[in-house]
Amino acid sequence: MSEAPRILFVDDHEDTRYLITHLLGAQGYEVEAAESVEEGLHLARAGGFDLYLLDSRFADGSGTELCEGIREFDKTTPIVFYSGDHPSRLKKALDCDAQGFVLKPGLDALPRELERALAASV
Repeated sequence: MSEAPRILFVDDHEDTRYLITHLLGAQGYEVEAAESVEEGLHLARAGGFDLYLLDSRFADGSGTELCEGIREFDKTTPIVFYSGDHPSRLKKALDCDAQGFVLKPGLDALPRELERALAASV
């Protein structure tokens, strides 16, 4: 297998960041976590990620704003939302050219959606 896919996971809940970082790490992903829109954009600009995994609400903005900010400098890396928001709100978030979403907790669906988004981007 080639290098582990790198994922930037942005979520404002520390326990969720811990859980998902370890869950995806155990499945062979290299995960870097951020807790805010500002921190997420900073890390995303540094580059090197194969996928962005974003929550939809933060103290300093929305996941949609973060998605749009990433799309200003990265048009191709897949973006998947991982959120507890109502599906109708998440469908609106996909307007920023995200590739999919998983409703929290979705621990079974999340790895499948990430694999699908990564495979589609090749």
